Amino acid sequence: MAANLLRLSSRRVVGTLARREMSAAYVDRLDYPAPPVRYVEDASLTDESKALREKERGDWSSLSAEEKKALYRLSFNKSFAEMNTSTGEWKYIIGGTCLGLAFAFLIYGFQKQFISPPLPPSMTSEWQEAQLKYNIKIRNNPVTGLASEWDYQKNDWKK
Repeated sequence: MAANLLRLSSRRVVGTLARREMSAAYVDRLDYPAPPVRYVEDASLTDESKALREKERGDWSSLSAEEKKALYRLSFNKSFAEMNTSTGEWKYIIGGTCLGLAFAFLIYGFQKQFISPPLPPSMTSEWQEAQLKYNIKIRNNPVTGLASEWDYQKNDWKK
């Protein structure tokens, strides 16, 4: 059974690799300027394009500038200048990010206002001040803590 499974899976891998080599699609990329396939396949050429391809095999000095451009467009979709032009996609990315942040802040504000419980009384400044006075009064951690920075003779902080 294991041998059959191995044989079937190896056939699938080989079949997949063979299909990938045969179906190489054309892609314009700056880092790979000469793809292995042409932009316009030979099967979809018009009669005029076929005649131009025949002239391509001859002397290029006899070709006009328009014919050279047409041949370039048969082989490539975009030129380097066209690939380097800005698409304006960054505007959509920044706008989407700002919308996402605004939505997140809206959810945070809603939760803060309506869902989260109120703060405990120990978060008020009066409570914290009373707690500090209490810790100084009982001389809490007199070596390195708050009590070490309190001058008990002057009844003020040490300077």
